[in-house]
Amino acid sequence: MKYTVEKKQSYVHVRFSCNATEWEAFMEKAYQQNKGKYAVQGFRKGHAPRKVLEKSYGKDLFFEDALYLCANEYFQQYLEKNKDIHLVGHPHIDDSIDYKEGKGLKLTLVFPVKPEVELGQYKGLQVKKEAVSVTDEEIENELKSVAQRNARMLEITDRAVCDGDEITLDYSGSVDGVKFDGGTAQNQKLVIGSHTFIPGFEEQLVGVNVGETKDISVKFPEQYHAENIKGKDAIFTCTVHAITKKELPEINDEFAKEVSEFSTLAEYKDGLKAELLAKKQKDADLKDENTLLQVIVENAKMDIPQEMVDEQVEDYIEDFKYQLSYQGLKFEDYLKYTSSTIEQVRESYKEKAQKAVSTRLVLEAIVKAEDLKATQEQVDAQIAEYAGQIGQNVEELTKNITPDQRAYFENQALTFALIDFLKAQNTFVD
Repeated sequence: MKYTVEKKQSYVHVRFSCNATEWEAFMEKAYQQNKGKYAVQGFRKGHAPRKVLEKSYGKDLFFEDALYLCANEYFQQYLEKNKDIHLVGHPHIDDSIDYKEGKGLKLTLVFPVKPEVELGQYKGLQVKKEAVSVTDEEIENELKSVAQRNARMLEITDRAVCDGDEITLDYSGSVDGVKFDGGTAQNQKLVIGSHTFIPGFEEQLVGVNVGETKDISVKFPEQYHAENIKGKDAIFTCTVHAITKKELPEINDEFAKEVSEFSTLAEYKDGLKAELLAKKQKDADLKDENTLLQVIVENAKMDIPQEMVDEQVEDYIEDFKYQLSYQGLKFEDYLKYTSSTIEQVRESYKEKAQKAVSTRLVLEAIVKAEDLKATQEQVDAQIAEYAGQIGQNVEELTKNITPDQRAYFENQALTFALIDFLKAQNTFVD
C-alpha cells in the first residue's frame, strides 16, 4: 500500500495506490464472501467458479465489494500509522477512482478531522456588564405571587358559577351525536376564565348552579390536533358538582410574619428586594460570562466540518426526545401534532449547534494554549456539590465513583477553572 495525503480545510484526502497483485487479492476475497448469493446452472449454489460467475453476471460483479474491502483495510492501516488523527466523521470514497485492468487501482478517501483553531484575542478584553436593579413593581408582583401561594380555597354554596371560580364538573362531548375519544371526563377541575378548554366552553358555564346539568355548544378550531373533530360543531353535556373561590390573604404586617422571618411588611419588602437582586445578579453574571465567551469565539478562526455540527444537532434531538418522554409524549406524535418534519427540527437546531461546537473548540484551544488544569480541590468540590444535590455522603460517593464519572467531574472542574481564568484576564465595565 502506498498513499499520499492532502489536507483541505478540515478534511483529509488520502490517495491510496493498490497494485495489480493486491487488487486481485481483494477481488478474490470479495468473491469468497459473496459467491453464496449467486446460482449458475450446472453448479451448486455458492460453488460456481469466479470466472463463471463473472461471465454470467458481468465482469464487474465483485468490483464494488472489492473496492470497499480495499478502502476499509487501507484506511485502518493508515490510522495505525497516524495515531494522532482525530476523526470526527466517517470516510467516504470520492469519484476519482482510477482503475486499469491488470495494473491495479487508485482511490481517494476523504474524511473530516477535528479542526485547528487559530485563537484571536482572549485576554485584555473589555466587556460591558449587564445592569441589575429591582423595581417597586417587581417587589409588589412578588408579594402578590406569595399571596397566591398562600391563598385559601373556599367552597361556594350560595350562588352560581362566576368568572374566576374553580369548579369540579363532569362532561361528555359528542359530534353529530357520536362521542369521541378524549371528550369525556369525571370530576374535572376547571378555572373559569383560564381559557384551558376550547373557545366558548368556559363562558357558557357562568350562571350554572351546583348540581345543575347544561348542554354547551362549541366549535373545535380548524387547527385542532385531532383530525376527526377539528373545525366541527360539538355538544358537551356538563354537570357542575362544586364551586370554589380563591381567597387571598391581606398583605400586611401579619401576612409578613406568617410567610417569612420578618416582623413587618416593610422589612419583608426589603428582604424580597435583596433576594430578587441576588437572583438577578447571578443571572447577570452568567450573561456577562456568555457575552465574554461570545466575543472570544468571534475573535477566533476555524473551519468546522459539517459532520461535527450534524452530530451536535442529533445530540440536541435526543435530549428533546428524552424531555418529551417525561411528559408521556413520543417524538413521532410531537411531529404529528405540530405538523413538523424531522428535517425542520434539525434545521431549527443548526445555529445553536454551530455556536456550541465553536465554543467548545475555542475553549479546548485556550486550555491547551495556557496549559490549564483543574486542581484536586476543584474536582473534590464538584463531587461534594453533586453529593449534596442527590443527598449522598461525599465519602461514600467518592469511594464508589466510576472512571467515567470521575472524568465528568474533572471536566466540570476544568471548565469552571477556565471560566475563572478568563474572567480574571478580562475586564467587565459598567
